[in-house]
Amino acid sequence: MAVEVPTQAATQTDPVARRAGFVGRLASWEVVIAVLTILVLVVAAAVVPGFGGAGNATFLVLDIAPVLLIALPMTLVVMTGEIDLSVASIVGLTSATMGSLWVQGLTIETIIPLCIVLGAVLGCVNGFFTTVVGLPSLAVTIGTLALFRGLAYVVLGDDAVADFPFTYSGWVTGGIGGGPVPNLLLPLVIAVVAFTVVLHATPTGRGIVATGASETAARFAGLSTRRTKFFLFVVSGAVSGLVGVLWTLRYSSARADNAAGLELAVVAAVLLGGVSIFGGKGTLPGVVAAVVLLAGLQNALRLLNVSNEALTVVTGSLLIVSVLAPNLVRAARGRTARRRPPRRV
Repeated sequence: MAVEVPTQAATQTDPVARRAGFVGRLASWEVVIAVLTILVLVVAAAVVPGFGGAGNATFLVLDIAPVLLIALPMTLVVMTGEIDLSVASIVGLTSATMGSLWVQGLTIETIIPLCIVLGAVLGCVNGFFTTVVGLPSLAVTIGTLALFRGLAYVVLGDDAVADFPFTYSGWVTGGIGGGPVPNLLLPLVIAVVAFTVVLHATPTGRGIVATGASETAARFAGLSTRRTKFFLFVVSGAVSGLVGVLWTLRYSSARADNAAGLELAVVAAVLLGGVSIFGGKGTLPGVVAAVVLLAGLQNALRLLNVSNEALTVVTGSLLIVSVLAPNLVRAARGRTARRRPPRRV
C-alpha cells in the first residue's frame, strides 16, 4: 500500500508543490512591502520633478531618520505585545529641555547626553507603570503622551530657541565631506544592523519574540518577561531623546510642539512593515522598507504641493491598511497551503 507523505524529493519534482512554495514566498508581506517601496521610489523619480535630485535625497534621509530611529526600538516593544505612544512627546520634551538648558548657558556637549538620559528616565516611567504596576501599555503611554507634552510647555512655553552652534546643526543637515551623501546615513545603517542582529540573531531577540507569542509560556521557560519589557521601554525613551536632539539641530529650533504627531508615522511604519499588533511576529527589514515607503511617498506628495492635512489622511489610511493587509496575506497563504495535494512515495 502506498503511503502519502511529503518528501524533499517529491517537493522538488512536483510542479504543483514548487508553484505553491513560490507563491508562498512571493506572498510574504515583507517582500510585498519591499517591492512596493522600490516601485514608489522609481515612479516618483520618473514623474515628480526634483524627486531624484541629490539635494532631495538628502532631505529624504533627514525625513527618514527620526521615524526610522524610533521605529527600531518600537518594533521590539510591539513584538512583546506592548506599545509606546509617548515617543513623540518625549521628542518634544527633550527638545524643549535642550532649548532651556542652552539659554541657561550649558554647553551643547553637556546638553546632548543630558537629553538622552532624560529620554531614558521618561522611558523608565512608562516601563514602571506597565511592568511593575501592571497597567496596559496603551493606557499608560496615552497618558504620558499628554503628560510629557504638557511638561514640554512648562519647560519652554510657546517660545523657540534657535541659536544653536552651526558646527552641530550643520553636521546633522550636511553631507560627508561636503558631498551629497548625508552624514546621518552611516549612523542609520549601523543602528539598523545592530537592532536587526539583536532581534534576529541573539537569545535576547528570541526571548522578545517568545514573550510576544506567549508571555505565560515564556515565563515558564525561565524568561524574565517583565525585565525585558522594562528595558525596551527605557531604550525607546533614550532613542526618542536622541531624536529630540537631532530634530532640534536639524531645524535649529527648540520648541515644545516639535515632532507633534510623529508617533502616528512610527506606528504606521511598524505595522505596515508586517509586525503584528498582538506581538510575536514581524521582521526589522520589513519595518525599514515601510519607513522608506512612507517617507518617499510623503516626500513626493510634498513636492507636488499636497497639503499637510492630506498627508495626514494618507498616513492614517496606510495605518489602517497596515493592520488589515498582513492578515489578508497570511490568510491567502494559509489557503494556498491547504490546497497542496498529498504526495505519493
